[in-house]
Amino acid sequence: MNEKILKYYSRKDIQSAIVDAAKDREVAVRFQSIFGKRPDILQFDNDVMTFAFNGATSFHISEERWRNPLDLKPGMTKIQLDSLRKGWDLVLDIDCKFIEYSKACADLLVRAIKFNDVSSYGVKFSGGSGFHISIPFEAFPSQVNNQETRLLFPDGVRAIAEYLKSLIKDHLSEKILSISTIQEISSFIKKPSKELLVNNAFNPFTVINIDAVLISSRHMFRCPYSLNEKTNLVSVPVENPLTFEMSKAKMENVSTSIPFFKHPKEDEASQLIIQAFDHIRKSSATVPQVKDINQKREFSEITTEVSEEHFPPCIKLMMKGLPEDGRKRAVFILTNFLQNVGYTPDRIETVLNEWNKKNYEELREGYIRSQVSWAKKQPKKLLPPNCDNEAYYLNIGVCKPDGLCRMIKNPVNYVKKKLKILNQNSRKSPRKPRKAT
Repeated sequence: MNEKILKYYSRKDIQSAIVDAAKDREVAVRFQSIFGKRPDILQFDNDVMTFAFNGATSFHISEERWRNPLDLKPGMTKIQLDSLRKGWDLVLDIDCKFIEYSKACADLLVRAIKFNDVSSYGVKFSGGSGFHISIPFEAFPSQVNNQETRLLFPDGVRAIAEYLKSLIKDHLSEKILSISTIQEISSFIKKPSKELLVNNAFNPFTVINIDAVLISSRHMFRCPYSLNEKTNLVSVPVENPLTFEMSKAKMENVSTSIPFFKHPKEDEASQLIIQAFDHIRKSSATVPQVKDINQKREFSEITTEVSEEHFPPCIKLMMKGLPEDGRKRAVFILTNFLQNVGYTPDRIETVLNEWNKKNYEELREGYIRSQVSWAKKQPKKLLPPNCDNEAYYLNIGVCKPDGLCRMIKNPVNYVKKKLKILNQNSRKSPRKPRKAT
């Protein structure tokens, strides 16, 4: 047994941090190149030391939390697993051979998570050349789309991963190309340059893997403060991935002052998971071919600022200010709505700052600016949530539909349909009376 490893796991703070992270989770103990029995658990700090004395080199834990992990068995059905599952944490695994690319990806994922108004995220170095990012289960609402959130595994994790990937893709491409050329990347990973391109543009996910498809029930990841056998580095939580230095992951330098799983505000990740499922639904929907010229015009881009008188009832009501909470969700809705009805980023910021003064309590200075700035950087304009998304308009208390609302699915479509009707009416000229014969 490596004395250095034994000395590391003999630290009381390390033992306590590992056991805390393993609470209510299935544990898999690794002994150099092989894993011990599954399922296993860690209950007491001394358990870590006992395993280490017996040759354990690392500890791996499940993303899912269980009522009793020891009741898990191979071949269990989904219904059986669902009955045991208490919840799950979002854990994104950034897998890449190059630490600088991983740092850039982790930083952009954190920014995208913060854009969705989540502050209780954790970041940790994997011990190799990647990072893990977490959001605790308590940050999510108890239900999404009339389903218990605890049952949305792995679908919830996959949806969020794909949504966040869509937000950061172009930014990540730009960042990686500022570090290396296509030719250099091709040489590094030993792939032809053409395999790094999609539609003649560099696809960063040919180099970095955040593969949500691999996420499945009883999926395990390296426990915080656990060793990586290949590198002899510790999977240590970090404050900022961009400034992380490998030396901080050496066993003798590890500090347990930074938690990986943080205590969240209740439901703070509601927007994130709801938008994720909306994104999946929209991206997988089959778009029918539009043949009618007027129908094409209805879904064309609006380039001129639309007057507020043509806004749908929910947006008009929201623009008057909110007497109760829902302000941050409203910023998300209004930012995406306004940019789709001809408003420039500067104009959106001005409108939202004026709107902020009407609320029962103003949002902090800089919040609106940061939200508009992020939306401005997106390669495509995001639509606001659809009308049937109860967590937004109905929950905020602004869903007061008129006759036209029954014909649309999204507030932006309301404006386009209304403008189409007004345009058609304006083209109709009064019928001239016939001359008497």
